[in-house]
Amino acid sequence: MSDEALEDAPVDDATPPVEEPLVEEAEGENIPSEEAVDVVEEERDPLEVALERAEFAEKEIAYKEAEIQNVRKRLMGEKAELIQYGGMGLARRMLTILGDVDRALTGIEDDDESPVAQGLRLLRNKLWHELQADGVATIEAKGATFDPSKMEAITTIPPSDAFPSGAVVDVLEQGYTYKSKVILVARVVVASE
Repeated sequence: MSDEALEDAPVDDATPPVEEPLVEEAEGENIPSEEAVDVVEEERDPLEVALERAEFAEKEIAYKEAEIQNVRKRLMGEKAELIQYGGMGLARRMLTILGDVDRALTGIEDDDESPVAQGLRLLRNKLWHELQADGVATIEAKGATFDPSKMEAITTIPPSDAFPSGAVVDVLEQGYTYKSKVILVARVVVASE
């Protein structure tokens, strides 16, 4: 464009020119606000900045180390539990076999000395001794107070003098624990009103 075109262009007198706000420094000079921020940052001692960053990094490292220790402890606990209760699945499966053998023995008379009866009794005793050696125990329920964490009430009967309310009257299916955990709940009859 030529100089004449610039002179002929309409000028909007209503809009004032834009000026940057000024910030006074301690020395009394006026400088734009963006430069004031830069000056403040420049005035900080690099050693202070480095010390702040180092302190922040130390805190972060301490936090991460604590987190690693917590994870390590949790994993060690889980590993110990896996080792302690590693045989629980096998024990649970063997208990179903033991239950089958027990049901087979109910059809055999106590005085039956046939080879099949003797073989079943021997199998049952050997299986039970091996399970006991691994940490399996029976839940003693008959006559005890009903404990829902170890027992399941299949039915209830009215209480009597021999069995007050809340007492286990009979065990329909034996329950078992593996070390300290219940692996099969006892199915019981409970005296209840």
